[in-house]
Formats: sequence, C-alpha cells, structure tokens
Amino acid sequence: SRRSPLLHAPHGRQSPRHVVRCLRHRRHERMAVHSEERVNSIYKDNCTVEKLYFFLSLQINNINKIIDISKLETSWKRLEKEFEQPYFKKLSKFVDEEYQKYRCFPQKEDIFNAFELCPFDKVKVVIIGQDPYSKENQAHGFSFSVKEGCPLPLSLHNIFKEIENDLGSSVPASGNLTRWAKQGVLLLNTILTVREDTPLSHKDEGWENFTDAVIKILNDNSNPIVFLLWGKYAHKKAKIIKNPKHCILKSVHPACANSGGWFPSHHFLLTNMYLLKNGIEEVKW
Repeated sequence: SRRSPLLHAPHGRQSPRHVVRCLRHRRHERMAVHSEERVNSIYKDNCTVEKLYFFLSLQINNINKIIDISKLETSWKRLEKEFEQPYFKKLSKFVDEEYQKYRCFPQKEDIFNAFELCPFDKVKVVIIGQDPYSKENQAHGFSFSVKEGCPLPLSLHNIFKEIENDLGSSVPASGNLTRWAKQGVLLLNTILTVREDTPLSHKDEGWENFTDAVIKILNDNSNPIVFLLWGKYAHKKAKIIKNPKHCILKSVHPACANSGGWFPSHHFLLTNMYLLKNGIEEVKW
C-alpha cells in the first residue's frame, strides 16, 4: 500500500488540516469531512501528535465495521484499552456477522449515541437498562429512549407515569430522551445491540464486559453520581459501584411494573434530592 503521511509525519503538534489530509490520502473523503470538526476540537485542547494518531487510527481501522469505536466522544478515551482486549475483538466480529446476516438495532451510527451526547465529565446520573428495543424505528443508542414519533413502549410509558406520580409533571408526547442525555444522564444499556424481534439475542457476547468497564471508570469519578439500576441485568452492575460518594437506587424493570416494585419507586424525586444535596443541578425530567 502507499505510504501514509500520518505514519511518517514529523513528531510534535500537527494541524487539523494535516490529520484530515491523511484521511483523504487513504481515500476516505467522507470520513475526512465528518472528522474535521472533531479533530479541530481535539487540537484546541493542546493535544500531542500521539493523541491525534490515536483518533485517526480509530477512524481508519473501523471502516466497514459495525462497532465503530471512533464514534465515542473524546472524553471517553479512558476506555481505549478495552478496544484491544480479546473479548472486544471477539465481540466486534460477532456484531459484524450479526448485522450482515440479520436485521439488528440500533443502526451502526447510533450504537454509541449515549456517550456522544453525555461526555464523561458531565455524567451525574446513569440509568442502566437491559438491551435495545428490538422493533423497527425504536432503538437509537439510549436505554429506554425511542426515536421521535415512535409510540411509547410499555417500559417508557411506565417511566413517564412514575415521573407524573413522583413530580406532578404530565406525560410527554415524545419518548425521545436525548433531552435527559444533554443534562448529564447517561442512558446505558447493559447490552448495546440486538437482533430484530429477539430480545437478549446479543447476550453474553462481550457487551457486558464493556459496560462493566464503563461503570468502573464512572465509579472512580470523584463527582457524586446517581446510578438507577432497573431490572436484574442492571442489578448485576451494583457490585462494581463501591465509591461511597455515589448513590445506588434499584427497582424492577419498568416493563414489569404490574408485578410490583416500580410504582412507586420515587427514583426521580430521590435522584434530584441527592443531586441538590451535593450541589449539583437537578434533572428536568
């Protein structure tokens, strides 16, 4: 193959134009255009050429892969060692094959949306679910959230009903929870992908290891975080959360509300009380 200017660039700080030019050299024009804004952002942070190399290597190495780790927002680079672990390479291969053979959700570009809208240093609440919705036009990379215009699934309807009971606010028309993510709520499923109409079809393939790693680095965060663990798959994460600064609230999965344990859980009221107690702005649920 042709020599890449990236690999033979001089040491030191490189301009965003140089990095984007490297992408174009490798004939990835669309990726170059898509990357330019983020590269400029990284460059403003006074980063070294090594960090730019890392970012660019993610872009190039993940072409045509379903799990595109370059989609991770830059503050989540703390997870970069996970990408080289044997379990993650096996997971990536499995997900590639699943998306080729079957219809799977969410779409490739949406898998890491929760991280994109909620940078590491902004996280104040983590809502842990099970796996993505498995019906068309629902999952878009956030636990419990659905795309704009999609009818509310049972679990989300029960979430909104609990908010109404807890805080007195009316049930919203939209089930798109990106408004929560932008306030510092990390909407994290235990498993990040699923085959159509087959819940838990991507169970025990490696996603659990990856989301364990996410919880571990959040546990080490010095800022208080509220962890909302809904359902038995989410409950398994509790053993990772050992930092006494954090708050753990558990309940049954919202879809199981009729069996008891969800109404009333008061999780939304208790979350805001804990945040305010620690000098953190409450969530506008």
